Amino acid sequence: MLLCLSPAWANRVPSETETGAWSLLLSRAISFEAGGRSALEAFAPPRRATYTTGAFAVATWAAELARDLDCPTGGSASLTRLLEDPLTARGVLAARAGLPVPPTLAFTLPRPGGTLPGPVSVPRGTPGLRLVQLGSTASQDSLIQEEVGAFLGGTAMAPYTQVAVRRPGWRWCGNGTRSTHTKAEGAAVAQAVRGCLSGLQEEDSVLLEALVPTAYLPNPTHPTRTTSPRLPMALRICTVVCRSWGDRPQLCQVACEIGRAEAPVHHGVALPQGLDSALQQWGLTEPGQRQALGTKLQCAAEAAMAAILDMEAELTPEQRGGTRAQTDIMGVDFLLTCVGDSLELMALSTNTQQCLETCGLAEAMGRAVGEPAGDLPCLLAETMLHQAQRHLLEGKDILLIGAGGVSKSFVWDAARDYGLKIHLVESDPEHFAAGLAETFLPYDSTEHRRDEEHAERVVELVRARGLRPHACLCYWDDCVVLAALVCQHLGLPTNPPAAVRLAKQKSRTHQHLLQCRWGRPPPAAYAVPCCPVESHSDVQQAAATLPFPAVAKLEYGAGAVGVRLVENASECHAHAERLWRDLQADADHPGIGLGWGNGMLLMEYVPGTEHDVDLVLFEGQLLGAWISDNGPTRVPAFLETAACMPSCLPADRQAQLVWAAHQCCLACGLANGVFNVELKLGPGGPRLLEINPRMGGFYLRDWIREVYGADLLLAAVLVACGLRPVLPARPTARTHLAGVMCLASLHGPALGTGGGLATLQALQARGLIRLNRLFEQPEVDEYEEPYLSVACSGGTHHDACLRLLSLCQALGIDSPCYPVAHFLSHFK
Repeated sequence: MLLCLSPAWANRVPSETETGAWSLLLSRAISFEAGGRSALEAFAPPRRATYTTGAFAVATWAAELARDLDCPTGGSASLTRLLEDPLTARGVLAARAGLPVPPTLAFTLPRPGGTLPGPVSVPRGTPGLRLVQLGSTASQDSLIQEEVGAFLGGTAMAPYTQVAVRRPGWRWCGNGTRSTHTKAEGAAVAQAVRGCLSGLQEEDSVLLEALVPTAYLPNPTHPTRTTSPRLPMALRICTVVCRSWGDRPQLCQVACEIGRAEAPVHHGVALPQGLDSALQQWGLTEPGQRQALGTKLQCAAEAAMAAILDMEAELTPEQRGGTRAQTDIMGVDFLLTCVGDSLELMALSTNTQQCLETCGLAEAMGRAVGEPAGDLPCLLAETMLHQAQRHLLEGKDILLIGAGGVSKSFVWDAARDYGLKIHLVESDPEHFAAGLAETFLPYDSTEHRRDEEHAERVVELVRARGLRPHACLCYWDDCVVLAALVCQHLGLPTNPPAAVRLAKQKSRTHQHLLQCRWGRPPPAAYAVPCCPVESHSDVQQAAATLPFPAVAKLEYGAGAVGVRLVENASECHAHAERLWRDLQADADHPGIGLGWGNGMLLMEYVPGTEHDVDLVLFEGQLLGAWISDNGPTRVPAFLETAACMPSCLPADRQAQLVWAAHQCCLACGLANGVFNVELKLGPGGPRLLEINPRMGGFYLRDWIREVYGADLLLAAVLVACGLRPVLPARPTARTHLAGVMCLASLHGPALGTGGGLATLQALQARGLIRLNRLFEQPEVDEYEEPYLSVACSGGTHHDACLRLLSLCQALGIDSPCYPVAHFLSHFK
């Protein structure tokens, strides 16, 4: 991150990637390093900006440098003027976010062509807000008198006794001339409006607004103390909101300023303080009340930014100040007022810098007395760096090995959103993704025991097409070793193929970890004794080695197909006989690893709850980890039934899972990428089930984006390109999800002919559920896999589970043979 303090330090050159756009090159800048050290540096050749933001309200040269750039730009002069215009902002917040705003009347002079000031006007029908465009000077006085009289006597002004007249907008930054009047002083108000019109510039306006009083709460009484009289005071609540992961608004920080009630509290007139102490000082003594108001403030601030972003999306590039210009950080000011007997937050204005400066001062004051650093600096840096990383990936050529099934179709939407060029290597020449890829390279690699040979042929195909990919990756379980081999041939970043192969073969994973005795505890502590099984004699030998009950599964399997709890050697023999008879080649059940063979393993049964840990590693360092809890399975099978996110476990137990997953990956040689690790958690700690050396499947990428905002696919592409992903340093769950899997054999009638699937799709379109199709045409047989995941969200795990259970009961998903309430019983 570099700070440019002079226009002489930067230069605009025509963009090489976008017609009509410009690239920003820096020859000098101030750089920052950990620990607070800064330095003035010179760059030869100049550094190209991948993200730009600045003080566009006060530095005209900064606004000019940032205009029409080819990189993401956090703001522009046009967007600043829009945000700093109270009438436009209030109109958007009232009409789009449903937030209460002060009654407001604005006067503006005619503009060339008769257009209204700013790129948008007040939405029609917005109660309490009116914009009046004045005509010739001769008719202004009577029109002003008439409009002022109607406003002061209108229903919107009925609860208020005072008004203010001022010049608003970006030019004044909230500090322009202001006069206050009682509502009865109509003539004085009209005269004040006329006085402000003198010298009014083209883009300015004059604002007449209600002075909304801060809620007055009596001082809390004490049985043995007398309280002195309290002067009427005003409270301004400043919030900073940023465009977080997934383009969702996130409240970063809150600060309050308190002043005398005779006049509105401006930014910078008082030292800020925290919301909780301000509310307590105001008379809200109950912690529950303060917490509820804080939650209401968060919802209001984030709704305000969402409304602004929606409005911006409808503007033209010229109105935004460039194709890449957007609001990433903004302030929203609120007032705490009374409506009847209840407290209400009223939105006053939006701004680009004032709330940020106030909250930044509060942050600095806290550090001065030894308080830990707050979230504000970290969140703001993440916002900018995330946008910069997305820009770095635009136009990158990605070689994708294996397209997978319909459950992976999200990749193509993501590729379009991120500007990636996907070159697909796929065994099925008729695959639906053939027409979606930039280049389609059909090649049959289903016999994965020949992956070294396949890798050479794939590299020949890539070079014959003249492709020079920036990265190669795979999210389809069968192809992970092939992808690592191709990367090795092409000289692209990857994990060693031997490490990927070690993780792919389940028995070798555990046997290797059992030999790892370094660390406290060593990786061996997480491994489970197991034996590879390829014949009935192997079954007999394994049965003599391991205690029963035990778990029998395919050596290279996926999706829990063929996994079964066996009580004795006889059951193990019978299960092995069925698997070896029914599942011999990939065509018998595609996508479950039969291209590697149909060998089995028998492993010791591990009691406890089951959990998935999805990890992002870069050069061995853990950058992010997300845990999901799984519900009880339908023993003796182990197909997933239900899941929830975030985890219900206490923080220390979650830390055990993440630590174990990370150490197991490192011990196997997996240091770079996105990995899915399945573990059991019992009283003695975590035990490993298996490592999937690729991004988590089913619904996991979708759920992590919904709950935490981070995108596993984006992280995987960044790592594959050799870039360290920026991920949330302090991930906080935005919601709680609980989901259930559906089986065609049990739920086909209810969801098919019964119309349940159409209902689910309609609910998904309205944003009420999350629906993930795992298979287009599910097969009903002994080795059936779930074909659908249905999830509901809620403010708590209990709320999410209750909604999901009600939905499943209404649609017939819940039944005596598929008891959803039991599957959800672990999520407490």
